[in-house]
Amino acid sequence: MAIKDKTIGIPRALVYYNYIPFLSAFFESLGFKIVYSDYTTKKTLTTGSSLVVTETCLPIKVYVGHVVNLIEKGVKNIFVPSIQSIAPKIYNCSKIRGLPDLIRNVVRGDYNIIEATLDKSEKNLGWEEFLRQAIEPFCIKDENKIEEAIKKGHIHQNNFKVMVQHNLPFDTALKYANEGKVVINQNDTKKDVNIALIAHGYNIYDKRASMDVFKKLENLGVRVYSAYNLSDSQLKDGLSSIGVDLYWANQLEMSGAAGYFLHSPDIDGLITITAFGCGPDSLMIEDIKRKSKNFNKPILSLTIDEHTGEAGFVTRLEAFCDMLYRKKRAYKEKNPKEEIKPVDDYTINLR
Repeated sequence: MAIKDKTIGIPRALVYYNYIPFLSAFFESLGFKIVYSDYTTKKTLTTGSSLVVTETCLPIKVYVGHVVNLIEKGVKNIFVPSIQSIAPKIYNCSKIRGLPDLIRNVVRGDYNIIEATLDKSEKNLGWEEFLRQAIEPFCIKDENKIEEAIKKGHIHQNNFKVMVQHNLPFDTALKYANEGKVVINQNDTKKDVNIALIAHGYNIYDKRASMDVFKKLENLGVRVYSAYNLSDSQLKDGLSSIGVDLYWANQLEMSGAAGYFLHSPDIDGLITITAFGCGPDSLMIEDIKRKSKNFNKPILSLTIDEHTGEAGFVTRLEAFCDMLYRKKRAYKEKNPKEEIKPVDDYTINLR
């Protein structure tokens, strides 16, 4: 039986940070009203944590809390995708792959899970099939409208990527992308110290989960980069440059970005942020830490969960930034005529 109510809820967590420019344009083009969950709060974390086992990672707890928030808003149709594989034999972690089943079993209420599966390791489960699965319960069959919606989604996603690559903040770039605009950041001021933040988008652009790490670092006077500032080809180059084979779906955000930034003469240090209990990330971080020793670049590893204290978090950021400032001053005093530090042939300029 077709669902007549074309209101769809999208949790502001996990895949939201990868695909929302596309998905918002796609659904709105087909006449859907999108309702987003509220930004993450302490209540979101508490609610999500109470419904899953303790060992569950923070991003999943956050996601569960956002689903509950949408139900409390009265949303009946909630989009919960299963992102199995983004390329042949390139897989997501089991929790993201099984997200619809997880939500179905832990979140009670009167609502419909709008489920779609993306699995490029299997036939006929690619991106367009994924999108058609999402709208199948609503019996939308006009191929011209569907193709137009897909085209619009690609345009918005590409516009968003261009803006974040030019260091526009995530929410600002998303706002302009949804308006069909491309706005390039003109206030791109240089800083004495530049840091690369190595983390998944859902761990750093969720201000509550990351304790607004971007703002905290900017208040310390440093320039912050992330994987979102890099193109897909740059991330792949970074991955190959440190001799790592791609296996995990979100590995480019971590190992690919780390490889790229480790080679960059503009980057003074790296900060990794991972969720406690994340198996794939723990493997990636250990490899990144070993590789960083070859480049004489300091690295700070931070782990977050719902119990992470802000005071200790800030103290570690301050100490790391202070160390980078002292390291850079000492280098300049020893090499007053050098404008750029010596690097190998793999030279990348981010400015």
